[in-house]
Amino acid sequence: METLEGTAQSVVFAAPEGGFTVFRLRPSGRRGLVTVTANAPAPLVGQEIALSGEWVQHPRFGEQFKAATLRVSAPTSLAGIERFLASGAIAGVGEAMAHRLVQKFGKETLEIIEKKPSRLTEVAGVGKKTAAKIHASYMEKEELREIMLWLEMHGVSGAYAARIFETYSSFAIEVMEKHPYRLARDVAGIGFLTADAIAKSAGIAEDSKERIEAGLGHALLTVSQQGHCCIPAPALTERAAKLLGTPTEEVREVLKEALAAERLAFEEVGAETLIYPPWLYRAEKRTAQMLFFLQQKAAVLPAEKAAAIVADWERAAGITLAAEQQQAVAAVLDHAVFVLTGGPGTGKTTVVRGMIAVLESQGLSVLLGAPTGRAAKRLAEATGRKAETVHRLLGAQGGIEADGSPVFEKDADDPLDADAIILDEVSMMDIVLMEHFLEAVPEGARVIFVGDVDQLPAVGPGSVLKDILRSGAVPSVRLKEVFRQSGEGTIVLNAHAINRGRMPQFTAGGDFEFLEMPDEETAARRIVALCREELPREGFSALEAVQVLSPMHRTPCGVDNLNRLLQAALNPPAPEKAEFRNSTLTFRVGDKVMQTKNDYTKGVFNGDIGFIREVSADGVKVRYSDELTADYEPNELMMLTLAYAMSVHKSQGSEYPVIVLPLVAAHHIMLQRNLLYTAVTRAKKKVVLLGSKAAVFTAVSNDKTRRRYTLLAERLAGAGGESPLLS
Repeated sequence: METLEGTAQSVVFAAPEGGFTVFRLRPSGRRGLVTVTANAPAPLVGQEIALSGEWVQHPRFGEQFKAATLRVSAPTSLAGIERFLASGAIAGVGEAMAHRLVQKFGKETLEIIEKKPSRLTEVAGVGKKTAAKIHASYMEKEELREIMLWLEMHGVSGAYAARIFETYSSFAIEVMEKHPYRLARDVAGIGFLTADAIAKSAGIAEDSKERIEAGLGHALLTVSQQGHCCIPAPALTERAAKLLGTPTEEVREVLKEALAAERLAFEEVGAETLIYPPWLYRAEKRTAQMLFFLQQKAAVLPAEKAAAIVADWERAAGITLAAEQQQAVAAVLDHAVFVLTGGPGTGKTTVVRGMIAVLESQGLSVLLGAPTGRAAKRLAEATGRKAETVHRLLGAQGGIEADGSPVFEKDADDPLDADAIILDEVSMMDIVLMEHFLEAVPEGARVIFVGDVDQLPAVGPGSVLKDILRSGAVPSVRLKEVFRQSGEGTIVLNAHAINRGRMPQFTAGGDFEFLEMPDEETAARRIVALCREELPREGFSALEAVQVLSPMHRTPCGVDNLNRLLQAALNPPAPEKAEFRNSTLTFRVGDKVMQTKNDYTKGVFNGDIGFIREVSADGVKVRYSDELTADYEPNELMMLTLAYAMSVHKSQGSEYPVIVLPLVAAHHIMLQRNLLYTAVTRAKKKVVLLGSKAAVFTAVSNDKTRRRYTLLAERLAGAGGESPLLS
């Protein structure tokens, strides 16, 4: 095994979960740069790095150093110190500030920051407050040394130290030595395998019950991340045994003990035992119970009176509803819980407007909500009423309960103030968010769920909307008649064709185009040309009107690569454009960006899209709307990502004038009918598909969406929210 030392120059790629990175290294005593791959989080630009590994020849990218171990330390060269400080590692220091500090103090810069922070005020732009902030941030990093040393001594990358320290503070080493498997549960980016490596180095035996139970917990977590609420016991033991390299029988015995001690939950359905994490078991069971409870409590009007009220509204509004639309509007008066579903062009918006009008005509107060900020904005625009995210309605605090669930102000003790609540895009709600929402619905209130059941399910666990409909326990109406005419365009007609398993009809130069591409690289280049030249010639703004979607993140036509290409094409660097670089991305004035996690302090939520308006040493300023601008310090930029391209999942709840979607053979894992249908229904004026028609056909034909293990439908089908099928 060879060794290599040098300074991190730039990060080419870093996996979001921190498990793999590609970066450029300037080796000590050598000319030029070396490409390094490592199964570790990305280093900070400017860090001095010691590697051990081997040289390999990549068929496309040439010679690379494949690192087996990676050890980082503080930079020592002037250039390294400056890059380190400019990387965002230290709060209050950006590129310009880093340059001024190093110019003033040279190689003593880090020592000045650590031991003589008052001298920082000698640098232009640094006051006492900023100096204190820089010192505090750097000292926090200094406190990491002990943790980093412990990790390195135990053969684990010190790159995890910051996250561990943030979680456990001064108790970090105690946790790592005595309860290492907690790291996989508590620390973002640390999975079971890393925690397992730490545990082994701390002397925990491979056949210990603690390790086996941690493996079971990890297997269950993986299952929930795939959308399941539970999993059959044999499948769980098999997964855990394979992960642990432990005999299945030993895993089965530990599982029995965990179930007996109620550290895991289970449900028996016939001869099958389904295992749950306790938090998902509670969420599913409570959701069923509360839906049943709400159905019994709301005061409802007789159907005949409800129909008359709807007819009065039609006359007053000058609207004639179809029979199924009339039925849906009336249903909110004669049912306490109701579901409205239907595809594009079926008049859901008109029906929702009617629902609001008839509810208010009876003196009832109405709240409107949706799972995401963009979906809430669409609902507000469509109805002319205020609409908020479900998180905002519930008063999300940003904290996490001991069981990992979010902290909300609103609950059974402090419920929502409304007589009726209408939620749109409910297909995007997972079982945990649904539980919290129902907990906050006041007794006697009506609840109306609206959504398209044929779209992609929620990213989180459960298939809530589908399960509610499948149960038959909640009154519902499915709108089927398409009211938009073919003369208005073919997007809606093609969306319904796709949903029925038929190939869409393409028109060259029309509103639903297909461009055949010989390979992925050509497709990626054509996407850039579409956004930079072709679509703007048709009158569509590349940044405001066009949204590139992709089924996957990696591959040449994946989200990550397309973002890099589109940023270079649509917002290239220029002397007048300020930039801020972190370990994985460059943010520049004018960039289109997306928030990747909820930030309740800023009022910005996962999936919100904005544009960078200012870049300075202190961070960036992002404008999300006329009413909302948010400031990000350097250490907060991990919450942002480029949004020239995004995944189809991230696009849910939004509409764009134009969507561009590559469908290529490399996307075969994700080529499903509901994904294509979801993507197409995001477009209002134009759809451009490109790639291969074989990939389109595969997507249209594949309606075998993976079954999600959940018993919500069965629970709802039973009396009192508990199914007789469940013993």
